[in-house]
Amino acid sequence: MIAWLIELSEFGIQYESRGPLKAQCLADFVAELTPAATEEPQAWTLHVDGSSNSKGGGAGIILEGPNQVNLEQSLKFGFKVTNNQAEYEALLAGLRLARDLGARKVNCKV
Repeated sequence: MIAWLIELSEFGIQYESRGPLKAQCLADFVAELTPAATEEPQAWTLHVDGSSNSKGGGAGIILEGPNQVNLEQSLKFGFKVTNNQAEYEALLAGLRLARDLGARKVNCKV
C-alpha cells in the first residue's frame, strides 16, 4: 500500500465520498431494471358446501371463473364423513378442479 501511495502521490489523487448521490444511483438502477407491471392473474371464486347424514355424505362445488365461466359439480362420498369432513373434502375437490382448469388465484367461500 505504501508503494502505491508513493507512486500515485505525484498525481494529487484524493478520495471524495459520493454522499447521497450513491443512494440516488441505486434507486435509479432499481427503477430502470424493474420489469413493467405484469398482469395479475384473474381471480376465480370457489363456493363449496358439504353435508352428511345417516345415508352418506356429499358436496356441492361452484367454480366461477373469469369471463362469466361457471362450473358446477356435485360429489357423493363412498365413505362415512362428518359435516366438517364433507366440507374439507369439498374444498379439496374444488381446489383440484381449479388447478386442473389453470386457475392461478382462487378466492374460497366455504
